[in-house]
Amino acid sequence: MEITFEGGKKVVAEHRGQRIVTDQPKGSGGDGSAPAPFDLFLASLGTCAGFYVLDFCQARDLPTDGIKLTQDVTFDPTVRRITKIDQKIHLPVGFPEKYEAALVRSAALCAVKKHLENAPEIDVQVAR
Repeated sequence: MEITFEGGKKVVAEHRGQRIVTDQPKGSGGDGSAPAPFDLFLASLGTCAGFYVLDFCQARDLPTDGIKLTQDVTFDPTVRRITKIDQKIHLPVGFPEKYEAALVRSAALCAVKKHLENAPEIDVQVAR
C-alpha cells in the first residue's frame, strides 16, 4: 500500500489498483470532499461485520432485503478516544428467528474486529 498527498488535507492510499481518498472536515482544515481517515476506520469495522452477515444469509439462501447494520460509538473526551462500539443488526419482519444468534456470531467473526482485539504492532520508520 502506498500513501501520498494530493494537496490541502487530502491523503490517498493506493492498493491493489484501488484509490482511497481521505480528507478532513471543513472544521479541521480540509474541504470535506472525502471521508476522514477515522471515519474509514469505523466504516471498515461496520462493513466487515456487514460482509459476514451478508455471507451468512447468502450461504443459506436467506433474503437480505431490509437487513441493515447500525453502529454507535461511545467517545470518552477525557482520554480522547472511543471506548465502546455498539453494532446492531436490524432484521425485517419475517426474518427467521432461529438464525438470529448465529447471525450475531457471524458478524463477530469480522477480521477487522479480530485485529482490534489482538492489535498488531505498528512500527513507524523513516526510509530514504
